[in-house]
Parts: sequence; structure tokens; C-alpha cells
Amino acid sequence: MKAHDGMYIDGAWRPADGRDTIDVVNPVDEQVIGKVPAGSALDVDTAVRAARAALPGWAATPPAERAARLAALRDVLVARKDEIAETVTAELGSPLKFSQAVHAGAPIAVAGSYAELAATHAFEEKVGNSVVHHEPVGVVGAITPWNYPLHQIVAKAAPALAAGCTMVLKPAEDTPLVAQLFAEAVHEAGIPAGVFNLVTGLGPVAGQALVEHPGVDLVSFTGSTAVGRRIGATAGAAVKRVALELGGKSANVILPSADLAKAVNVGVANVMSNSGQTCSAWTRMLVHRDQYDEAVSLAAEAAATYGDRIGPVVNAEQRERVRGYIGKGVAEGARLVAGGPEAPREQGYFVSPTVFADVTEEMTIAQEEIFGPVLSILRYEDEDDALRIANGTVYGLAGAVWAGDEADAVAFARRMDTGQVDINGGRFNPLAPFGGYKQSGVGRELGAHGLTEYLQTKSLQF
Repeated sequence: MKAHDGMYIDGAWRPADGRDTIDVVNPVDEQVIGKVPAGSALDVDTAVRAARAALPGWAATPPAERAARLAALRDVLVARKDEIAETVTAELGSPLKFSQAVHAGAPIAVAGSYAELAATHAFEEKVGNSVVHHEPVGVVGAITPWNYPLHQIVAKAAPALAAGCTMVLKPAEDTPLVAQLFAEAVHEAGIPAGVFNLVTGLGPVAGQALVEHPGVDLVSFTGSTAVGRRIGATAGAAVKRVALELGGKSANVILPSADLAKAVNVGVANVMSNSGQTCSAWTRMLVHRDQYDEAVSLAAEAAATYGDRIGPVVNAEQRERVRGYIGKGVAEGARLVAGGPEAPREQGYFVSPTVFADVTEEMTIAQEEIFGPVLSILRYEDEDDALRIANGTVYGLAGAVWAGDEADAVAFARRMDTGQVDINGGRFNPLAPFGGYKQSGVGRELGAHGLTEYLQTKSLQF
């Protein structure tokens, strides 16, 4: 798609406040494929004012009508699925097949789920002699990342709009083109002017202005834990609500009774998916000491098949960050069994699919989020040791457990300090709540739990 040179505010594409622009670079060939405006605090203010002006009308719109607009939005996304996939592939570098299935497919599913929830959710309930009314929290400031650029937008916009909120979106500067495409889809779906507004720009400028703006009632952010802390501190000073989906260092626990080959192969695929740029990726594989050597061999063989199957990471900075972590893993004594820090290609931001063995829990690569195609394999002595290691990071976003008896896997999963656990390769469910424990965030996305993040509660006593 051709990049817009303005902001989508109050139902129209409007000129930006300044002339500064941001280059959009294809990570595969490092070529500039477009430019978007670098929004200012004034652009943010204009967008927030539009959202506030639209709030009373949209909040008063019956839920069934909001559901109809969301259903129309889903239909537009379906009609433009190929364009969505091609856009994400161009600005993120994701292989086209993955972009079609995940980067385009998941947002369509999520948008559809909120079209249904908007029509069926109980926005009012009777409790004793009271009527409890759930109403929109107000204007939402949404800041989204580049790793799943449209999915993260829809995971915030769909529930916010279903709840009756209006919003301003500041997408990641690396992947703004699909955000502009989404604004086009909102317009085509007939969502009223001012309900959804888009300001492209840099985090320290446009993002910070959005977080600090007094007209924003809730900030929904997905990104690093470090940035989430700053947003939380700023919002807390203003007693402003936040929803934070942050980092992860998820454990893939393979119990001795599991199908080892399947668990290892699926685990490697999970880490390599989206070039490792997934906050919920199972980047720590925990294997019993008696099966450790076999698991390492299987993982190395599996990783070797991904050399030509994954795309690059998003930019040069991220590539060097990931390669730096690989170097640190070697320096701290982990054993490379696949990949390494060397660039696999002369052009593009590619990182070799990498697997480390002999990783111990105190190593940097076992504790910090790398956000690249890097797997660490750790050994454990017994189930209690596995649980201690699995819970032994500051994160708690996701995880997996494998066992021959599903009940054993469930029992182990219930003891894990994490927000979501896949049992024996469980499938993605767009209706299940997603979010983390500890420093992985505050609040939940997706399904009914995601909708309630954008509602506030009022009690009427009779």
C-alpha cells in the first residue's frame, strides 16, 4: 500500500503538525519502502480532542449497533486480507505464508470475536437491591509494538470500541503502514468520525505525549517491561488506568512421560516463529537430566531446518541486540549446538536460528528476554526442580507443559507463576484471556476479560 502523508484524525486524513518523517524499511533488503509523518505533541492533542468530542455519542450507541460496526470492520479486514499480509511482509520481513495465516488471520478472528461479544456482553446486572452498570472508561491511548503489528492493534481497538470507548493509536514506528491500512478499514466500516484516531510517530515524542495527555483516561501498552515501568509510573502520578502487556521468558517444561520428539520439535518451532519476536515464546526448554542429551540433539536438528524458513528481525538495532545476547551466552559458558552470532546473510537483518545447551538458570540468556530466534535448553533433576526453574525469572507471561498423562501436565501448569500455559501443544484461543504475572504486565487482553479492561463500574441502589 502507498503510505499516507498525514494522520487519521476525526474521520479524515489530515496534514501533520510538522514536516519530519519516519522511513519505513524493508528488513529483508534494507530498502526504504515508504515514509510516514513523525507526529508531535500537537498532533496527539488534536487526536485526543477528536476522541473526547466523539466519546458521548459512541458511548451512548447501543451495543448492538457497535457490534454491527465491528462486524463490518471484520468484513473489511477479510476483504483486504491479502493486502494486509503483503504489507506486514514488506515492513516486518515475515514470510508471506506466515503473514497470511497469522498476521492477517489472527486479527480477523479477534475482530470477529468482539463483534459477537459487543452484542452479547452483560453491560448491566442486578445485584441485590442494586443495578450494576458497566460503562466505557473513556478515551483510550493505545501504543502498540512491531512484532505482531495488526494483531496488537486489533487486540486493543476491538474491545475498546466494543466497550464504547474512543481512542488514539500510536503504532510502532517500524511497522506503521499496516496501522494506516487499519485506519482505512475503520473508515470503510462506517465507524463514526473521532471514534478511532491514528497518530504515527516516535515513542519518546508522540508516545510520551499520549501517555501524559490529561484527556486520556486509560493507556494500553504492549512492549518492553522497561518502557512499561515508565508508562506505569507516569500514569500512576495522574491516577490514570493502565493495561500493560510486557516481556516474557516463558518455560517449556517437558516431563519425562512426554512424547519427547514432539515436544522438542514443537518447542523449537514456537521459538523460531516470527523470527523469535514473540513475547510469549517458550525460550527456555526444561528437560529431565536423563533425556537431556537426546533433547539437545533433536533441538539442534530441528533448528537447522529453519535457516531458510524464517525472516529477518525487524531492524539493525534488534539484530545487533540479539547477536549480542548470543555472544554473551557463549561468554558465560553455554554451548552452541545450532546457529551462532555470525550474520547468515550479507544483506538484511537476519539472525541464525540458535540453540544453546548446558544453560544454567543464572545465565543472562536464561533470565533476560532476547526477542530473537534463540532457544536455551536447561536440565532439571525432578518436578520440584523444574517448577523452581520455570518460576525463577521476573517474568510470568506464558509457558508450556508436556506429559504422557494430560492430568499430570495440568497439575504442573497450575503451579506455574504465569498467565497462560499450553498443555501438550494446546492451540491459540482468541477468547481466552492473555496477560502476565509479575513483571510481564498488568491486565488481560482478548475475550470477555479483555473487554472488561475498557469498562468502569457504577452501582445504582434502589
